[in-house]
Order: sequence, then C-alpha cells, then structure tokens
Amino acid sequence: MFPRSTHETFSQKLYQTFKSHKRFSKPKLSPTDFTIYHYAGDVTYQTEHFLDKNKDYVVAEHQSLLSASRCSFVADLFPPLPEESSKTSKFSSIGSRFKQQLQSLLETLSATEPHYVRCVKPNNLLKPSIFENNNVLQQLRCGGVLEAIRISCAGYPTRRTFVEFIARFGILAPDVLKGSCDEVTTSKRILEKVDLKGYQIGKTKVFLRAGQMAELDARRNEVLGRSASIIQRKVRSYLTRKSFVLLRQSAIQIQASCRVQVACHRYEKMRKEAACQMIQKDLRMYLARKAYNRLCSSAVSIQTGMRVMGACNELRFRKQTKAAIIIQAAKETGALQAAKTMLEKQVEELTCQLQLEKRMRKSLKYYLGNISQGVADGSSGSPIIDGSSAPSPRYFLGHCEPFMRLASNLSKLNLSYPSGVGFHSGRTSTILLLHKQADFQSYMMMLDDPFTK
Repeated sequence: MFPRSTHETFSQKLYQTFKSHKRFSKPKLSPTDFTIYHYAGDVTYQTEHFLDKNKDYVVAEHQSLLSASRCSFVADLFPPLPEESSKTSKFSSIGSRFKQQLQSLLETLSATEPHYVRCVKPNNLLKPSIFENNNVLQQLRCGGVLEAIRISCAGYPTRRTFVEFIARFGILAPDVLKGSCDEVTTSKRILEKVDLKGYQIGKTKVFLRAGQMAELDARRNEVLGRSASIIQRKVRSYLTRKSFVLLRQSAIQIQASCRVQVACHRYEKMRKEAACQMIQKDLRMYLARKAYNRLCSSAVSIQTGMRVMGACNELRFRKQTKAAIIIQAAKETGALQAAKTMLEKQVEELTCQLQLEKRMRKSLKYYLGNISQGVADGSSGSPIIDGSSAPSPRYFLGHCEPFMRLASNLSKLNLSYPSGVGFHSGRTSTILLLHKQADFQSYMMMLDDPFTK
C-alpha cells in the first residue's frame, strides 16, 4: 500500500494478484468491486473509501503517550503496539492489525483443542424477544452446524486416548484400577463396568458415539457428587468435632476458672471464719480465765475464811470439851456412887423375884402332878379343886402367870400345844385344860424349857 494509491489502483492490484483464485471474482457491472465466495454465500465488497477507512496513522510517540494516560478510557482507546510491528513499519493499518490478530488466533487454536461456539442472530431488526425461525435455520445451515451434527451422529464424534479416558472415567470402576493391566484392557473393563454399548476400541483411542460421552460424564458427576458428599460429610464432621472439642476445652477452662474462683471465695470465707473462731476462742479463753482467776481468788478467800472459822470453832470446841471433862470429872465420883447403890438395889430385887419364881414353879409342878394323878384315876370333865388338897385361890391365881407366859411364848414361836393340853384365858386368870389320856410328859418338858421361863 503506497501513499498515492487510490481505490481504483487497489482494485486493479487485487484483480492482477487473485485473478486465478477460485474464491475471488470480478463483478461485470462495477470496475472497482470484487466478490469473495464464502461458505455461507458470495459477498461483494466495494473499494470506495476502502483505503481511507483502512488508514489508521498514529505517530508511535503519540501512541505510547496516550496509552500511558492515567485515564483508563483514553488508555483503552490506544493500546500499546507490539514491538515487532513498531520496528517493521512506522505506522499500522487496520488490515495489518487484523492480520496480526488472525495470526495470533491461529497460533492459539493450534496450541489448544478448540470447541466452536456458533453465534446466531435471532432477527435482522436487532431487537430482543424476536426470534425468526427461517433466518436462524439459514444461519445454521450456512454455518455448517447441521452438517456437522449429521456427521457427528453418523460416526464416532467423541475420541479419547486411553490415558485420557482412564484418567477421566477411572473413578467409575476403582476396583479395575487396582489391577496391573494394560491401558486397553483397563478401558474395556471400565466400559463393561458401566454397561455401555456401541463403542469402539482403536489402537490408541476410544471411540464413542454421540451421547455416550454425556452419559459417562453424567455417571462420573454422580460418583463425584457422592464422593463430594462423603468428603463434605467427613470435613463437616471433622470441623464439627474440632469445634466441639474446642468448645469443650473452652467450657472445661471456663468451668475450671469458675471453680477456682468459687474455691478462692470459699477459701477466703473459711479463712475468715477460722480467724473469727480463733479470735472468739481467744476472747472466750481470756474471759473464762479471767472469771476462773476471779473464782479461784474468791474460793481461796472463802476457804481461808472457812478454815479460820473452822479453826476458831475447833479451838472453841476443844476449850468447851476440856471444860466439860473437867466438870464431868468433878461430878463423876458422886454419879458412880449413886449408880452403885442403884445396881445393888436391883440385884436384891432380882434375887427376891428369882426365889419367888422358884417357889411358883414348885407349886405349879405340885398342882399339875395332882391333876395328872386324877386324870389317871379315870375322873372326867374339869378337875375340881378341893379346899383341903388345892392351894388357896390367891395362890392359885398367882401361879397362873406361868401359864400365861407359856401361852404367849408358844404363840410367838408358832408352836402347837402338846396333845391333850389346852389353855383358856379369862379376864382374871388362865385355866389349863387337860383332857383325858393326855401326854403330861411333853408338858413337863415344856415347863423345863428355858423359852417358857
């Protein structure tokens, strides 16, 4: 492209350069237009103002200055040029830039595995929510989308090498990967495991029909989903357990701190109580000791007074006793003489009484002997005492006192009367009753008994 060229010279140069190309032709009616046969159809281009629109002359210094602007909008309008283009030419056109962009795109496509995305225009009005079926179908047909779909459905559109296939779908049969088999056998076992039909095994690749790849991906997503659920469950369990352990440790630490605080308060309270008890004990001990000392001093004083009083009383008693002894010693001589006289009189009286008792015993024996003799002679009833043979009534009554004493002693000793002997006590005397055939020997022994005396 030269500075003095026009659209006519540009058209003539295109005619001369591409006149034998099958995709290029010259229209008959226009001397400056040219036609290119695209896959979708023929397109005629007009060269008028073509060169003016293609020129985009910007000085390199201006380009670098504007691209370094702080305003993002201005910097985006003038992107920095590649170093190669800046070295080869002083200025660049739109065509050269487009060529460079195409070259970069081809390099990127050759380095990757492209997946084509077809852009379809829904309508010619360029408005939303309007869909023209015929126009869209024509675009798909012209773009070769329908033909590509037909070819893909008729053959094996999906092709993967054994390594890629095993790496992608090995998770569908993890038990197959544990064995030591080659790649072909492993791929076959994976396909048999998922029960897939219509596939082909090549020398280096696995050929799948349309839809089979999507089915394998769906199963793979299911396995990955289950695995992800298990992993999430394990991770959540781990995180929950970790959080629980952390919370438990925190709770234990808080409880330990609270217990320490409670124990400290309790210890402080117990220490104060112990101090109070010790103070109370010391105070009570001091008061008790003080009271005890006071009581001891009082008791000592009282005991001293009592002992002094006792000593005084003892001294007074001894003095009185000594005086009484002196007085008794003075009176004892006359008292002993009087007592001696009295005792002599009592001895004389007792002697007289003893003689009288002996006489009475003799009279009683005599009287009883007569009675027993009368009973032995066979007389019945009570004995009749004659005036010649019996003693006088006064003597008889006086001699009845032994009978009374005998009866009293027998009753005191709980003794029974001898057989055939009885007593009858009256107002003035006691009569001895002797029955017939009585045993007088036993009665006589009673008279000799000292208990009756």
